[in-house]
Amino acid sequence: MIKPKVLLSEEQIAARTKEIAAEINRDYQGKSILILGTLTGSVVFLADLVRELTVDVQIDFIKISSYGETTESTRQIKEEYLPTWDMTGQHVVIVEDIVDTGHTAAYLRKYLADKNTASVVMCTLLDKPERREVKNLPTCEYIGFTIPNAFVVGYGLDFNQKFRQLPYIGVIE
Repeated sequence: MIKPKVLLSEEQIAARTKEIAAEINRDYQGKSILILGTLTGSVVFLADLVRELTVDVQIDFIKISSYGETTESTRQIKEEYLPTWDMTGQHVVIVEDIVDTGHTAAYLRKYLADKNTASVVMCTLLDKPERREVKNLPTCEYIGFTIPNAFVVGYGLDFNQKFRQLPYIGVIE
């Protein structure tokens, strides 16, 4: 079995997750937020993040995908599961595992644009700007780490449904 090379350690991820939670707590003090997690990759990050939040939090999920069983995006967004929560008047924080080509992030922002939300921001554990294909993609408001153009797994991210359980972010070479 392939053993991914460590890019970000469990300790680095935990420390940065606490910092992001502190930023969200500060920015939404006295408000309620709806965390909208992207399935399946963001689940581990989302779970650790929400345990650090002190603001009022509701959680819902959306499952969309632009990857199949390869390391390359198909650039076609496929809806697999849509949120059940009424987003009217909600402050929505989209929680992503990774933003790379930007197709999924752009789709999410467009999807939420007509939901009458109070606000929409994006929080991603990993940002890979070298892979960006979507022009004028709004910057993520909360970014864990900016990483190089490598295929990464672990801490929820997978390759063909493998490696999600790793407690670190690793690179498959």
